[in-house]
Formats: sequence, structure tokens, C-alpha cells
Amino acid sequence: MITGENIRTLGIVGTGAIGASWAALALGRGLDVVAWDPAGGAEERLRTDVTTLLGDDSPAGGGLRFAGGLGETAGEADMVIESGPERLDTKREIFAALDAAAAPGVLLASSSSGLMPSSFQDACAYYPERVLVTHPFNPPHLVPLVEVVGGQRTSEEAVEAAMATMRHLGKKPIRIHQEVPGHVANRLQAALWREAYSLVDRGIVSVADIDTAIANGPGLRWSLLGPFATQHVSGGPGGLRHVLEHLGPPMVEWWETLGRPELTPELVERLVTGTDQELDGPDVTDLVARRDRALRQLMELKTEFDLD
Repeated sequence: MITGENIRTLGIVGTGAIGASWAALALGRGLDVVAWDPAGGAEERLRTDVTTLLGDDSPAGGGLRFAGGLGETAGEADMVIESGPERLDTKREIFAALDAAAAPGVLLASSSSGLMPSSFQDACAYYPERVLVTHPFNPPHLVPLVEVVGGQRTSEEAVEAAMATMRHLGKKPIRIHQEVPGHVANRLQAALWREAYSLVDRGIVSVADIDTAIANGPGLRWSLLGPFATQHVSGGPGGLRHVLEHLGPPMVEWWETLGRPELTPELVERLVTGTDQELDGPDVTDLVARRDRALRQLMELKTEFDLD
């Protein structure tokens, strides 16, 4: 299995926001990229996006080539990452074609944010054991997390190769040991979103204040330490055990009052209107650019605090 520092060319299938960001990451790390997307004008958009994402401070180290199809992409790549539509039928078609064209040692990975690899790897007639999910967090060229998920037919060698390759690309991969819809990080986000939507639906707080609460409260600590480590250090000498013994029972009582909102048209309108009001003024494109600059600075600071 081709892995880690042996990867010279990364194949990208689907060159939207996620695919373009993967391409920027690989190019910035000195890899060559061969990409394909069936949409009209995709090559021009990809080249523009990569230039924008890398910027003047991070020139592309490798070469970027746009392929003529799936087979050509798979045939030239040492690893392929698919970032197409989140539709199972589409992914099954893509992976069947990739599997037929890629050399046996080439990893085939999906960026799927919620689909389980077992649901599409059985479409591969040749080497389904090299098919898995490497789910990034947007934007992948800046946010280091990658969730590596093997399917029922994925080999241990493929999982280890994916973990090693993601580390080689500067990512922070975590291994998901059992397939679940949404993997792990998105499920954690979904739990927070569910309660946030409920609090807004019940008129307890505004959309803007929810964002203020997270961005200026727990989100600051979570960017340095995860939820368990944050609880541990807040417990003083007794650590997490002290927190769970003294604050655990009240927390369990809170669980019983957490909401189960329904995404009714009325709630959707309230959430959208609240977000529009919160972001009234700043241009979204400029906001994303400023966010990405801040993310770069935050990642530099985090290297001083890394627990690894």
C-alpha cells in the first residue's frame, strides 16, 4: 500500500470547496495533484481557488493538472480523495470506476461527512479493502482534523496507511473504530446544534447570543483542550473525577431538560433570519478570508500548546 512519504501524486475527484482545499493542502506540501470534476468550468475555478487558498505566503510546491476523467485521475494517483456530492448512488458509481482504474496499492478515500464506507465500498469489484473515509473539517488546508473510518471490508493495512498519509500531510487524524452515521465530530456538533435550535425555538436566547456564548466561552477553551481535558483541568487537584462526582448529578438532570426541536418552516425561518441579522454588515467573502487568516494564527499558537 502506497503511504505517507511515498505519496507523490494525490488524485482529487470533485473540486468544489472541499476538493479545492484538499488540493491546496497537497500542493502546499509539495505533492503533485491530478484532479477531475465533470462540472463546466471546473478547471478554471479550481486553479483560481487554489491560488486564493494558498496565497502569496504559501506557494504551491507541486504541480496541478486537470484530468480528462475518473480513470485518468485514478491511473496517475498514489492516493485518491473523493469530494463529490453527498449522494450514495453517486459515490457508488465513482468508487466502482476508481477501483477499476487504480493500481492495487492506491488508497481510495472519501471526504463524506456522514456516509459510512461500507455503504459504497461493496460497489468495488476489485479491491474494496483499500476503500475508506477520510473526513476532513472545512477548510481542510487549515483545519487539521481528519476522521479515518474503515468499512466492513477495509483492511487494517489501508487504515494504517491512511493514518500515516494524513499525518504526512500535516493533519491530526483520529481513527473511528465503528461506523456510525455522521462519524464522530459531526455527531458532537449535531448534539450542540440540537440544543441551540431548541433554545432559540423556545425563545430562551437569540441566534446571535448563541454564537456569542460559544465563540467567547467554551469554544475558546475547546480550541486548546477538548471537552474531557477541559473538564479535567477545571476540577483542580481532583481532576475529572472530582468534576463528575460533584457536578455530574446536576448535569444528568440538565440532560432530562434538553430539547428535541423539529425543523419546522417556522423554526428554519427564525434561524435564518437571526443569522442574517447577526451578520448584517460584513461581506461573507471578506468574513471567510478574515476567519482563515485568524485560523492560521490560531494554529501557530496551538503548536506551542500541543499536548502531543
